[in-house]
Amino acid sequence: MSNARPEVPGEEEREIHYLPAPQDVDSSGAIKVNIGSDYTVKFDTLGPMVVNTDGTLSRIANWHRMTDEEKERTMRAVSARNQIRLGRQREAEGATEENAGH
Repeated sequence: MSNARPEVPGEEEREIHYLPAPQDVDSSGAIKVNIGSDYTVKFDTLGPMVVNTDGTLSRIANWHRMTDEEKERTMRAVSARNQIRLGRQREAEGATEENAGH
């Protein structure tokens, strides 16, 4: 038996592109927001992560077109809403674990 990879038609040698390491990324323009005693989140040019009601994550599509004032208000609202939604997710996970143990 051979460990060689089978040939795939049309597949050539491709250069692999890696994401830069965190220390290699310029985050000087990122805004840092404290979201609790133990958590800090940096907002970059993509905008804040939004925790949806089902626990999935998304971004604000028009973040790059917002004014600084709109971004500030949005960050406050999203941060508060994210904390509430994360709390609900933790409660739901705790209830699920508790029910699984019985």
